[in-house]
Amino acid sequence: MRGNFGDNNNKNLRRATFGHFLYSFFHSTMASKPIREYDAKLLLAHWLPQAPPPCASYPAVSKDFKFPKPRVAQLAWSEDDVSDKYLVAPRWIDPTSTKLVGKPDMLIKRRGKAGLLALNKTWDGAEGVKSWIKERAGKPVKVEHTTGTLTTFIVEPFLPHPSNTEYYICINSGREGDAILFTHEGGVEVGDVDAKALRLELPVSVLSAGGSFPSRDTIKSTLLSAVPAGSKDALTDFILRLYAVYVHLHFTYLEINPLVCFEGGEIHFLDMAAKIDQTAESICGPMWAVARDLGLYEESFGAATNAAPKKAGVQTDRGPPMVFPAPFGRQLTTEEAYIQKLDASTGASLKLTVLNPKGRVWTMVAGGGASVVYSDAIAAHGFAGELANYGEYSGAPTEGQTYEYARTVIDLITRGTPHPDGKILIIGGGIANFTNVAATFKGIIRALKEAKSGLITHNVKIYVRRGGPNYQEGLRAMRLLGESLGVPIKVYGPDTHITDIVPIALGIDLSKKAAPTTAPGTGTTTPAGAAVDVHDSTAAPTVGTIHPSGSRTQPDDQIVHFDTSSSASGSRPAYRPFDDNTRSFVYGLQPRAIQGMLDFDYSCGRKAPSVAAMIYPFGGHHIQKFYWGTKETLLPVYTSVDEAVAKHPDTDVVVNFASSRSVYSSTLDILKFSSQIRSIAIIAEGVPERHARELLWRAKEAGVLVIGPATVGGIKPGCFRIGNSGGMMDNIIASKLYRAGSVGYVSKSGGMSNELNNILSLVTNGTYEGIAIGGDRYPGSTFIDHLLRYEADPQCKMLVLLGEVGGVEEYRVIEAVKQGRITKPIVAWAIGTCAKMFDTEVQFGHAGSMADSEMETADAKNKAMRAAGFVVPETFEELPRALKETYENLVKKGVIVPKNEMDPPVIPMDYKWAQELGLIRKPAAFISTISDERGQELLYAGMRISDVFKEDIGLGGVTMVQPFPGMFSSFSSDLFLISISAMNTIVASRAGKDLISSLASGLLTIGSRFGGALDEAASMFSQARDTGLTPREFVDNSRKANKLISGIGHKIKSVNNPDLRVELVKEYVRKNFPSHSLLDYALAVEKVTTAKKDTLILNVDGCIAVCFVDLLRDSGAFTPDEADEYIKIGTLNGLFVLGRSIGFIGHHLDQKRLRAPLYRHPADDIFINMADVSQPRVLGRMQ
Repeated sequence: MRGNFGDNNNKNLRRATFGHFLYSFFHSTMASKPIREYDAKLLLAHWLPQAPPPCASYPAVSKDFKFPKPRVAQLAWSEDDVSDKYLVAPRWIDPTSTKLVGKPDMLIKRRGKAGLLALNKTWDGAEGVKSWIKERAGKPVKVEHTTGTLTTFIVEPFLPHPSNTEYYICINSGREGDAILFTHEGGVEVGDVDAKALRLELPVSVLSAGGSFPSRDTIKSTLLSAVPAGSKDALTDFILRLYAVYVHLHFTYLEINPLVCFEGGEIHFLDMAAKIDQTAESICGPMWAVARDLGLYEESFGAATNAAPKKAGVQTDRGPPMVFPAPFGRQLTTEEAYIQKLDASTGASLKLTVLNPKGRVWTMVAGGGASVVYSDAIAAHGFAGELANYGEYSGAPTEGQTYEYARTVIDLITRGTPHPDGKILIIGGGIANFTNVAATFKGIIRALKEAKSGLITHNVKIYVRRGGPNYQEGLRAMRLLGESLGVPIKVYGPDTHITDIVPIALGIDLSKKAAPTTAPGTGTTTPAGAAVDVHDSTAAPTVGTIHPSGSRTQPDDQIVHFDTSSSASGSRPAYRPFDDNTRSFVYGLQPRAIQGMLDFDYSCGRKAPSVAAMIYPFGGHHIQKFYWGTKETLLPVYTSVDEAVAKHPDTDVVVNFASSRSVYSSTLDILKFSSQIRSIAIIAEGVPERHARELLWRAKEAGVLVIGPATVGGIKPGCFRIGNSGGMMDNIIASKLYRAGSVGYVSKSGGMSNELNNILSLVTNGTYEGIAIGGDRYPGSTFIDHLLRYEADPQCKMLVLLGEVGGVEEYRVIEAVKQGRITKPIVAWAIGTCAKMFDTEVQFGHAGSMADSEMETADAKNKAMRAAGFVVPETFEELPRALKETYENLVKKGVIVPKNEMDPPVIPMDYKWAQELGLIRKPAAFISTISDERGQELLYAGMRISDVFKEDIGLGGVTMVQPFPGMFSSFSSDLFLISISAMNTIVASRAGKDLISSLASGLLTIGSRFGGALDEAASMFSQARDTGLTPREFVDNSRKANKLISGIGHKIKSVNNPDLRVELVKEYVRKNFPSHSLLDYALAVEKVTTAKKDTLILNVDGCIAVCFVDLLRDSGAFTPDEADEYIKIGTLNGLFVLGRSIGFIGHHLDQKRLRAPLYRHPADDIFINMADVSQPRVLGRMQ
């Protein structure tokens, strides 16, 4: 007889580490994350009977199948509190007779070999489980090479069983589908599962509408051939239900060893290991949460006395959210936890891992890929032992977010005893695509100034390297800071190789290493269509003439019209999906990205813009204008893909900017038109892996090229640019991306793509095409897909592959080279060589970069590529030299013939960007002396709004902006003294109108789209809560209905930059209201919405609305029906209008006092577009 002893010993399938290192590499959130065994068993206990069949052809389960009923209790402590009060037996345990199993539940493998299993013991007694746990709780223990503190245990009934009833089952996911592994020899001696287990492959297609899932007989014959006949039906039923749960809850890995099945069909799952897809939280969060509600398992999963107390307030879902524990031995420090919390509340990416608090070398790097490259360089120069941290910030964090991040890192640097050799801070990064470098540097500079004395005390030397938008101003500010701070700061721009500052900072002599010079003759021919050939309406002889196109010529017309009838996407060969005639749709409102694409088009000399239209389901049909050089053009906005496709048959590319939550459905919609749409770029990060796999399968079936997800896109110099690829125009010009070169590259990292563009422009004749496939685990297209295209394209002469640790895609390229399918020279490098230097898990770069075996390490890949004949440098710093030498060899052989360089047209700088850079100035059109809402806190004539409330200056004081006895100062007046823009009132006042007319002009603007959203917000939140929707269900239902939630969202304010007006209202309500249940509900909704975007906060309208509902319903002065009636008849908006009127009156009086003149709007700010002749016209004649 045997007990609960399997312990998941399969070293081949659970090899999340190699040697003593686990290296996980992620950009925003790593998708596949391990969960505790306790939570895995909760998920199975709840969902095995309830999970729906994953497809229509799914076999049914026998009616007499007995679902397992596990009993598990969790005992958890914090490292600071290991008192006996938590050591309480669940109710199903008889302390003196129930035989138990105790074990830590902290993602530890091989617990049995480490002596961390208590088997066949009672609860009480000197040798009991209680004593066994008490001896270990809160104490450090070493497992193999890792030491950690034990804080979480589980207790289960001991199950005696014969060894021949032990089985092993594992389900895991891959790019092509899922696989079920099964062996009849489970338990502790399971051995090499890869060699002995039977395997059932389940391609993605089997779950499709037309797919056919394997039958029960197929499952039996494939997996259960060695199982006794009496157990086959029960095990078949269990496998079917297990896989249904696996799919429904977005598991990515699930292993049970041993799985016990008695002769009568009774099943028990003992040891278990599982991973789920964290990016599926928006889909599965409610399902994970309800399974973790211990109220459902009073008899099975522990006593109420041992359960954690419920948090006050409203829960997002019907149960506590899933918890993703830190790896064993890798508990988060206070600083790491703070940055993790900061990261979770923003759309940017902020990462910090402290490796060695006493280390000399600290980093603060922008970009996921760049952060790994810097760590590689430090390790390559022999300083891995001195590397103190890993850190990266990316995704355009705000100045405030960057300040908080930098302050945290600098605080760590300046702690403890100063090092005799001083310390080094490397502030590095690649060439940014859209992040304002100067703006982020402002946050870093602010943190450095505050830490001046500590930096001097610790003799910190700072080295800065950065490129991208406004990098010159950022570097200048850093240089000036060094002069005033008394701390050595050396700055370098994109003309310095990305990691060249590492040996400089470390004091390594590189005088013997000659820097690669610019390759001679790095120009190329002017691309076809270099001259801008457009229909310029200003050249028309007669003003007012209606042209055949339907446009009308106007005086000083700046509108550019294009003839796109000659675009022929079908004429392109398959290996060239983009050329200078490519036309695209942009899914989502992305005016900044679209303007960048059009500026690129203009600089390339394209005849027409590469963007044909936008698709935005949440808005009505309209047009938007964009610049084309110095003039403007119009782009239509459609609400559906089918309409856009029908009206633009020349368009065959979609750049999909939909969010991770909606990109699956939108891409499926796009794939319906695969006869026209041949390429799709998916920009969103955090796409659930199961969705990504289905999309790539469907795209492959339809013959559609998919780039992404989690990609910046790609660029075809002189032809086409995907979204923000290549960065801003100054980088486009500097990297010579306005014309084609000869080198095609493929990379995972978008930031490193910019570095490659820069390097190639310096040491070769430039980029021919560059693709960033994206950092997720399952990109739509891989390295080999694009390199085979480049091989087939006669205009591409040289290939570059920038790989990374994790995955095996580089080996597919190696095989292609060995087979002769790729013959062009390839320069390659895999980043992540620093992996071998660390012995704990470090969260780096991208979601798809986790080394699961030795062959997936960067060192192994570089070695294999070098052996296959690739040009592989010794280090990343040597990459420019390798590229230059390979290019020059091709020039000598005549394969590449350098051509004369061309001068691109000048692209005017946008007004907003020029203003941000301080290059221009513009007089203000309006003057206000009574209010200022630009900063963090609203000001009235220099008085903070918080002081207005504190000093109780009253209605009159606010209105006249002078202190006199308040007319009233009730709670409602405090709330509604808040006023924002009053433009209509100001314009009317300046036109000489009286007070009543000016006030009416302002009031007529109020509506749900501009102020006055209180009634709608109150109605939406009240109805959602009253109908029993959880906050997440409310948000999901609104999204499915394409309906915006009134009271949610702000243009400027965010989680980390809260609206102080909202904070004041919340503080007042919590202090003075008898109840605030709807406010609590709205704040729970805010948690859901801000997880998508940090500006989707509960705004002042929404906050006031829900608070007044709480006041009406819970004050006791109104019946529920009366309270609801007041809401329905517009009472809240009435009170809002009262408060807004106060502000309007103040603005009118302010303008009169200032004697402001008549306001005339600048004529050049008005865009005139006469109706098309194709639209209906009504013609009349005077009689």
